Amino acid sequence: MSTARRVAILGGVRIPFCKNNTAYFDVGNLGMSIKTLGALVEKFGLQGEQLGEVAMGAVLKHSSDWNLSREATLSSGLSPLTPGITMQRACGTGLDTLITVANKIALGQIEAGIGGGSDTTSDVPIAVNKKLRRRLLNLNMAKTFGQRLGAAVKGFSFRELVPEFPGVGEPRTGKSMGAHCEAMAKEWQIPRAEQDRLAFESHQKAAAAYERGFFKDLVVPFRGLERDNILRADTSLEKLATLKPAFDKTSGQGTLTAGNSTNLSDGASAALLASEDWARAHGKEVLAWFVDAQVAAVDFEHGEGLLMAPTIAVAELLRRNNLTLQDFDFYEIHEAFAAQVLCTLKAWESEDYCRNRLGLEAPLGAIDRSKLNVVGSSLAVGHPFAATGARIIATAAKLLQERGSGRVLISICTAGGMGVVAIIER
Repeated sequence: MSTARRVAILGGVRIPFCKNNTAYFDVGNLGMSIKTLGALVEKFGLQGEQLGEVAMGAVLKHSSDWNLSREATLSSGLSPLTPGITMQRACGTGLDTLITVANKIALGQIEAGIGGGSDTTSDVPIAVNKKLRRRLLNLNMAKTFGQRLGAAVKGFSFRELVPEFPGVGEPRTGKSMGAHCEAMAKEWQIPRAEQDRLAFESHQKAAAAYERGFFKDLVVPFRGLERDNILRADTSLEKLATLKPAFDKTSGQGTLTAGNSTNLSDGASAALLASEDWARAHGKEVLAWFVDAQVAAVDFEHGEGLLMAPTIAVAELLRRNNLTLQDFDFYEIHEAFAAQVLCTLKAWESEDYCRNRLGLEAPLGAIDRSKLNVVGSSLAVGHPFAATGARIIATAAKLLQERGSGRVLISICTAGGMGVVAIIER
């Protein structure tokens, strides 16, 4: 096996993220992926280039998208000899694709590759129910008219015609991610006002970043959009305070609202990674280096907070790299919900949690909040599930390029009680 090599982050692009059932309602995952990969190919002059791997993913996808990455690659302008793999780990999908590509580069298996993802909550797969599915399969297997007639009408009920939509709840608990996060907010005593402030700041930071041109080479226009249509530069704490609880609507203690939770959104993103030799040979600037990554999971079925796994993954990642939580210049923590971010930060400061759950002698401690999501994050720009990872990697790499040096901690919580985290540096 080859000695691990350094993995260069050369940059990334995305289309503007948008609220579901708006600009991209009829595009679908393949269309968004093709547009984004094509834009990345154009940005880096990769027309006809054979790369070692294109890893893309989607969480909500039709069965026809089983080979999504390869199909998008064939329409991207890359050499048709470039392979593609389609992956999924809920909200961590995009970061996981980049970890996969980075590991292959580090081991010398490939020289360059692309990772990313897309998701649409506008064009979701709608299925027939189990009884109708069985009826249609029996009808297809029938060989005589009598068998076909029996398969079609025997025991038929109009209830069978009711379609099944993708579930938004955790199969093992029946609760939505928002309901789980609401329970976390109560456990960690996260006030509504703090959640609204984090959401407000996310919008303000993202709007300011657009105004100064930070996203000019990261976001490519698509379908008449030049920026994320979820972004509200004119929102205020007063407006956010008027919104009603979105998940706990009856107890009078609900704190998660549509304003401090991510919107259902559509979009796609992709980032280019390479070996140092490949980058040099192709004349590409290295924005940052992909240092390390870690995944973890929690036992949410038996009481742990569904979205707390990043706290564990970060502790393991810091230990392996001999770093402290304060050894970073930027923190990119995915804002699935404002409460989730605040629970994570509070857990790292908790002596009890760090000792009894993370196995540490002392708390990881507080971070400098001025370094957190400095150009906004998911609450402001949206969260097309599989597209978030590459968005964050490309954003973090550009922040380091602007600064000239430094280190970024990246953290993404996912459905199913998992977390995916990474370190990049320049």
